[in-house]
Amino acid sequence: MTKVKLEILGLSSSVDTQTGSFALVLKEEKGERRLPIIIGMFEAQSIAMEIEKIIPNRPMTHDLFKSLSKKIKYSVKKIIITDIKDGVFFAKIEIDYDGKNLSIDSRPSDAIAIGIRFNAEIYADEKVINEAGILFDEVNVDKGVTKKSDSVKTLKDMTDKELKDQLNSSITEENYEFAARIRDEIKKRN
Repeated sequence: MTKVKLEILGLSSSVDTQTGSFALVLKEEKGERRLPIIIGMFEAQSIAMEIEKIIPNRPMTHDLFKSLSKKIKYSVKKIIITDIKDGVFFAKIEIDYDGKNLSIDSRPSDAIAIGIRFNAEIYADEKVINEAGILFDEVNVDKGVTKKSDSVKTLKDMTDKELKDQLNSSITEENYEFAARIRDEIKKRN
């Protein structure tokens, strides 16, 4: 399976602030696709603290993995987002331990929070990027984003069916801001 190298583009709070959810946005290293993943508040805080190099008074859970690695001499080599099923992402933490490569199942948020502490590279299987990745239309960013296709489409370029499909997908993914843009485009046409 082809793997796509990713980098962390940023974290943003969810539209629904009562749930404490955040969007972790990953960007492919050599391309324009983004991979947004909804994560919990604790994981978002852990990732943000490591990115900003903020040292807490007491180690956070993800810091424990780094401390443990020094004691039993392992290293985290890479993080791979391996699958998406029913909107749920799956990941693996690839570890080098005593010359052996081990793979540990993980939530992507935990895997990335741990991986950045080791400067591990982040990857996603191509099929995950194809299914859940989005393209930004850099010229018309106000007009929204769309799933990967042969060319970038703005909302104005989409058929009514494509708009309805994107609307359903955006609501399922809790991307309400984009869903509102799609709704407005549908209203303009009617």
